[in-house]
Amino acid sequence: MSDRIVAATRKGLFYFSRNASGWNLDGEAFLGSPMTNVFPDPRDGMLYAAANLGHFGPKMHRSADGGVSWEEIATPAFAREEPAEGEDEARGPSVVQIWSMAPGSGGAGDLWAGTIPGGLFRSRDGGASWELNEPLWTMPERERWMGGGYDEPGIHSICVDPRDAGRIALAVSTGGVWLSEDDGKSWRVASKGLRAAYMPPDMAYDEVMQDAHQMVQCAASPDTYWIQHHNGIFRSRDNLASWNEIEPQVCPAFGFAVAAHPDDPETAWFVPAVKDEFRYPRDARFVVSRTRDGGESFDILDRGLPREASYDLVYRHALDVDATGERLVMGSTTGGGWVSEDGGDSWQMLPARLPPVYAMRFV
Repeated sequence: MSDRIVAATRKGLFYFSRNASGWNLDGEAFLGSPMTNVFPDPRDGMLYAAANLGHFGPKMHRSADGGVSWEEIATPAFAREEPAEGEDEARGPSVVQIWSMAPGSGGAGDLWAGTIPGGLFRSRDGGASWELNEPLWTMPERERWMGGGYDEPGIHSICVDPRDAGRIALAVSTGGVWLSEDDGKSWRVASKGLRAAYMPPDMAYDEVMQDAHQMVQCAASPDTYWIQHHNGIFRSRDNLASWNEIEPQVCPAFGFAVAAHPDDPETAWFVPAVKDEFRYPRDARFVVSRTRDGGESFDILDRGLPREASYDLVYRHALDVDATGERLVMGSTTGGGWVSEDGGDSWQMLPARLPPVYAMRFV
């Protein structure tokens, strides 16, 4: 099992470790800085962290010693056009946030990064430099992408197939699911069956207009993907050829986070909430939902979670499961952090009240 956790929060990174007495807070980094994501690269142990410093823009850092020390690296950036005559500033898009990271096909140091606005960048040197994936950026359908929770569309999910690292699936809010089978040289939409309840009826199944909040893939059964969509839960069992909608019945279908069991394609976890402008747990009851039969039924898990009225929301990257499928961690928008050692049946609170949590990762 993984005995270390990194939390990326609105006020820095926080580290937790486990020993015989339980979980302990054992350090922090970038205290006071909004850290939007953290990515532990399983190939070489390198830890990457992204920050969004507002006026000063996004920044990226890496650590070769598990977060003890950090070095700043390059940040993905769009090419800017020279200012027109009479203008002071260059033209073109700017990266607002680094929203996702994933391993590339070229071994350690080869990385993908998804941004807001919806750009996909690649580094082949551990983040020392980045280049924009032009085939995705210039395809005509990208012009139909639009903002969801943010003003501009963003790539928040990157699933690299464990059988073939050149097969990459992306989820975009809002822009649907996109698939490359040639290491990013070409892309096609892969959203068949997703349904957007917020669109007019004749456009509900438009593959480009889908607001996928988070997409994950089962490591041991890579044909299986799960999506927490804006208005539902969806599953693909046929390697993204199609999606099927799942109705939990016992809890809302809205949420942001989803975690897939690494070995069992029938098992996934979600953190449900009331959708759209509300975005808080139904009846102020903070729970986790879990299916063990591919969405036929759901368990509501709350042992060890707050018993009093709770308005915690868990963002898309703030729920994680380790390689055993037994240990989970999640962090909330109100600074709560919880760990489960038994697949979600029970939870214990981490020993700190954190700033709002953007991402939680086992390392």
